[in-house]
Amino acid sequence: MTFRLVANTLLGLTLTCLILGCGKKQSGGTPASQKPAPAPAMIVTPADYKPKVGSSGGNLVLANIANPKSFNPIIAQETSTTAITQYIFEGLTRVSGITAEPEPALAKSWDISPDGLTWTIHLREGVKWNDGKPLTADDVVFTYRQLVYNKDIPTSSRDVFTIEGKEFDVTKVNDLTVTFKTPVKFAPFLQGLVQEILPKHILEKSVRDGTFNSTWGVDSKPEEIVGTGPFMIDHYEPSQRVVLKRNPHYWRTDSAGNRLPYLDSIIILIVPNIDVSLLKFQDGESDYFGLRGSDYPILKPLEKQKNFTIYRAGPDFGTNFIVFNQNPEKNPETGKPYVDPIKLKWFANLQFRKAVALALDRQSIIDLAMNGLAYIQHSAMSPSAGFFYNPNVIKYDYNPEKSRQILADAGFKDRNGDGYIEDPEGHKVEFNLFTNAENTVRVKIADMIRKDLEEVGMHVRFTALEFNNLVDKLSSTADWECILLGLTGGIEPHFGKNVWHSSGQLHEWYPRQKKPATTWEARMDETFDLGVQELDRDKRKKLYDEWQLIVSEQLPVIFTVMPESIFAVRNKFGNLYPTPFGGAFHNIEEIYLIK
Repeated sequence: MTFRLVANTLLGLTLTCLILGCGKKQSGGTPASQKPAPAPAMIVTPADYKPKVGSSGGNLVLANIANPKSFNPIIAQETSTTAITQYIFEGLTRVSGITAEPEPALAKSWDISPDGLTWTIHLREGVKWNDGKPLTADDVVFTYRQLVYNKDIPTSSRDVFTIEGKEFDVTKVNDLTVTFKTPVKFAPFLQGLVQEILPKHILEKSVRDGTFNSTWGVDSKPEEIVGTGPFMIDHYEPSQRVVLKRNPHYWRTDSAGNRLPYLDSIIILIVPNIDVSLLKFQDGESDYFGLRGSDYPILKPLEKQKNFTIYRAGPDFGTNFIVFNQNPEKNPETGKPYVDPIKLKWFANLQFRKAVALALDRQSIIDLAMNGLAYIQHSAMSPSAGFFYNPNVIKYDYNPEKSRQILADAGFKDRNGDGYIEDPEGHKVEFNLFTNAENTVRVKIADMIRKDLEEVGMHVRFTALEFNNLVDKLSSTADWECILLGLTGGIEPHFGKNVWHSSGQLHEWYPRQKKPATTWEARMDETFDLGVQELDRDKRKKLYDEWQLIVSEQLPVIFTVMPESIFAVRNKFGNLYPTPFGGAFHNIEEIYLIK
């Protein structure tokens, strides 16, 4: 529901509405004639979706390149956690993998008042937590009042459910009815209700004790982690696997009245990097693989022999970028600035960031690191987002000569002839660049970025770190200078508020600002505060178009490339309806093993 940091380059969850051109061809890389043609959009209509009554039993084996950071979805800001918790917890609604529209989940229906401010949510009867206790309105009120709106809990969800500093009023009417009163009209309200509902009877004590933020860590007993989703934790072996088992109390049934899910378990292998994940898939040890561009010519000839199918879904939904740390504050524990003031002055200089943007040879990244199966990224949204995507943003085509000129005009010159530029005060321009080691594509991209920046005179020290260590630096310690990372994406701009609003938990370059640090950040705040209240879709688009334009003008993050979403699935599952938005397993409870 909120945007989260991505360990993998490819998520396999996209909604393709158009294909973005890759721009001017640069020298080097694979000749265009040897590359796969752009993939057409995968179109699946509701009429195509006709799930069959399946048979129970069997496993789905997946692979993940990072250990989960916790099993707590409320505080998760990274996909290493949500890749697992997505099967354990549910919201009042869910977004259809077929239509990309909200549909009932724990809520069976809802009503809205004539003024558009009060929503009455009717819960589904008979829903139980996986420990057998009933789900009630108390759990919904607890989730929002005591977790989402708890200032002591570092959740990005609070960013989404707060408008101009005002919270929603969430009230119990009876055991199966809840009302939400919004301070203003809230356009994506039903989409927002995908927020996971958590059990009051399990977690209330930890909230009272002030220990919630460490609750449901990876050392928790499986029986302590209680959700309403189709699966529950069976056991976790660090750096080996997470095993989820069928929730015997799951509320959904098939058309014949059989309780879902069909699968007995989901086994998530923890592998050190994507190369090992590829080997696991080739050897038949896993059932799904999100391809990098370089994997396509390896796997495509093996489809029939190895009995799997490759699905191509157009531009990925997420974003990939480099970002500089512009946090001007001091570490309260050490009293020292988070960022060296000399370097902070560079990073906060728009001309410096423009020069960096122009120095990046994105087409060579696509050709050499991604086998041509990617797209140059210019906007804060993917073209796969469709309606709200703004293609008319400022584009920074590869131009190292212009980059050098901008730097020189700003006083960054090589004054001593050592090949590296110095700032106007004579300080050598050098900084650290981090990315996550498990993602071999990102490591290759980061090294290419390092070389590109050295071509314009910057000394870049590149280090690959373990993903969760990198997330800690970005979201906790602020001990970093420049990072290459990615974020999940979607079709609703407001759910990126935790990134783009100045007070957001993932406002990476300077998070959790008490008030906007710049006039352009203040205007971005306004576009999100106004956009969520605007019910006219065309007027909303104008606001979100402006936000994307501001990002391209001010470059708080510098976008790189967007991979094509490509994934392979073994041909052994029934009710498999892969879609660009939902990926392969959006209907996980209906997936069954063909016997």
